[in-house]
Amino acid sequence: MNDPGTDLLACAGDQDFATVLADPPWQFANRTGKMAPEHRRLTRYPTMTLDVIRALPVNRLLADTAHLYLWVPNALLAEGMQVLSDWGFTYKTNLVWYKVRADGGPDRRGVGFYFRNVTELVLFGTHGRNARTLAAGRRMPDLLASRKREHSRKPDELYEVIEACSPEPRLELFARHRRMGWTQWGDGLVASGSTAKAITEDQES
Repeated sequence: MNDPGTDLLACAGDQDFATVLADPPWQFANRTGKMAPEHRRLTRYPTMTLDVIRALPVNRLLADTAHLYLWVPNALLAEGMQVLSDWGFTYKTNLVWYKVRADGGPDRRGVGFYFRNVTELVLFGTHGRNARTLAAGRRMPDLLASRKREHSRKPDELYEVIEACSPEPRLELFARHRRMGWTQWGDGLVASGSTAKAITEDQES
């Protein structure tokens, strides 16, 4: 298996990115090091240790000013903050995905030790000076309300928010579903045995 950091640098090439979206395959464990019972189902896809995620050379891929949108489970908020900092960003705020049923009520199928989770967080960080969102960002609410889809899939509506609020060029890490106009890195996009591969949709026929 190739080193993830090496693959990521190869994917990015010489491009410096102004916007990064990431949905890392977090590992869930309690203080004893054992996986939390309610997260055992997450072993259906490969995960990465926190150290491996933190070590990804994202800071080498950034434009002078850049935005980060980082998905993080509620239980791993502190770890998400570490990753955000290690990648070269300063935390500013967050977006909340509120998972709803067809009737608009809360989707109570979530898991959790203390409360039944119906939300997930997207940490927003900036890199460089004067890294404000585009004009649309000042009108954009920080709440996404949408229904859950297949396991671990995040709402497509976030792409629309990012494309309205943050500049190109854009990079998605741990991508699973192709999106026009993005450079995407993730083994879920391709059938090859490599760890990751770049896909830039607007270059495909």
